[in-house]
Amino acid sequence: MNLSLIHSRAVCGIRAPEVTVEVHLSNGLPSLSIVGLPEAAVRESKDRVRSALLNTQFEFPPRRITINLAPADLPKEGGRFDLPIAIGVLAASGQLSSLKIPLSEFEFVGELALSGDIRSVKGILPQAIAAKKAHKILVLPYENLQEAQRVEGLNCIPASHLLRLIDHLKQGYQPELDPLPISELPDPVSKLLDIKDVIGQHQAKRALEIAAAGAHNVIFIGPPGTGKTMLASRLSGILPAMTEEEALEAAAIASVAGHHIDDQQWKTRPFRNPHHTASSVALVGGGSYPRPGEVSLAHQGVLFLDELPEFDRKVLEVLREPLESGTVTISRAARQENFPAKFQLVAAMNPCPCGYYGSNRKACRCSPDQIRRYLGKLSAPFVDRIDLHVEVPALAKGELSQTAPPTENSNQVRQRVEWVRQKQLARNGVYNASMDSMMMKSCCHLSKDDSDFLENAIDRLGLSARAYYRILKVARTLADLAKQDNISKNHIAEAISYRRLERLLAIMP
Repeated sequence: MNLSLIHSRAVCGIRAPEVTVEVHLSNGLPSLSIVGLPEAAVRESKDRVRSALLNTQFEFPPRRITINLAPADLPKEGGRFDLPIAIGVLAASGQLSSLKIPLSEFEFVGELALSGDIRSVKGILPQAIAAKKAHKILVLPYENLQEAQRVEGLNCIPASHLLRLIDHLKQGYQPELDPLPISELPDPVSKLLDIKDVIGQHQAKRALEIAAAGAHNVIFIGPPGTGKTMLASRLSGILPAMTEEEALEAAAIASVAGHHIDDQQWKTRPFRNPHHTASSVALVGGGSYPRPGEVSLAHQGVLFLDELPEFDRKVLEVLREPLESGTVTISRAARQENFPAKFQLVAAMNPCPCGYYGSNRKACRCSPDQIRRYLGKLSAPFVDRIDLHVEVPALAKGELSQTAPPTENSNQVRQRVEWVRQKQLARNGVYNASMDSMMMKSCCHLSKDDSDFLENAIDRLGLSARAYYRILKVARTLADLAKQDNISKNHIAEAISYRRLERLLAIMP
């Protein structure tokens, strides 16, 4: 035999398209060439494979070796093709003739050390999901086993060394590894921060519950030290735990980005908190080989932007599309990738550079021009996409030292949030923040008086049509929390009260 076909997979975005590794041996001067759009790490695999085979006492055939990675127009990157290339060379040179299971039943992935050790690779979870759908046995590095076990029903063979793997394959069996039993997984919400730790700020807590119930975006506005960051960090604790499908999707993104998937955090919604010096590429993703950014790493979770006006305006503007569509499209000359980015945005900001404008004007040391420049970093289209603008004032004198009566904990709030979310899914199949115009027509009926009341408020505040629909969606969530079928004027009035930022911009000197 001088030709072998070995199956593997590339990782493009969070997809794992199949790659066939074709190895052909022919007469001629000894050489090894790799074709099929390999990048540098893939081209260097020929040296790693040669040393690994020789150091494990296999023969490296002294012939002309051609390796094709098909399809030819799909870029290949990383060291994941070392193992399938090595298996292909052994099969083409007749060194695997005694296998009892055909190689076509397997998919191989792994990087080879010069000693023959099989090293872990990034993005194993998308490949495991694809291998299960293709009904293939996945041969993977032992270090990636725990991550791959998250895919229920996957047949896989973990391997730590090339020599032991070949012996394993020649024995003609493969273990079937099940996911970790549910009883062994920790409670996904048991170690999250508790909302009862926040002293006072009852209105802000109410707004946080509304945001969680309807999957709305929220921004907290107030002077320094009033609890804005504490509130934001507790949103994950009142959100329902992720479903198995949501957890796998979020974990696949983390796997592609090379992040370790912690058992203690399984099914816990991601909480991403990028620094305000982050670039637009860091936020939404990019690179010559597109990688997910913070918005995708926050998929199915929370993206927290502290000190919002300190972000570059151009960086904030790139958030407008994912806030609407829930996806990010990264286009490059050679390829285009789509990353999911369905997250809840939570932001925090001061009302001015010193933090006291609007709450304690006597303490404010900022000039009108400084305030304009500070607030001017937030464009109207970006502000429109944030449903709840919540003021977080300084606590009253003595409130910190007084013994406050016990307040609700995150578990109590989460139970209400789960009930409301289930109601929304049963009604429209989506949460209120994601309703389209047809859904809103069917479940957001307003009386003539209530409609006039809302339109007059929109006119007085100078809000856009997008803000009109955002207010209506928040009002629908308020009605759901109140277990009412119809939206009332009280719900509309409360939803309008959560447009603090527009009012702040309106009174800006």
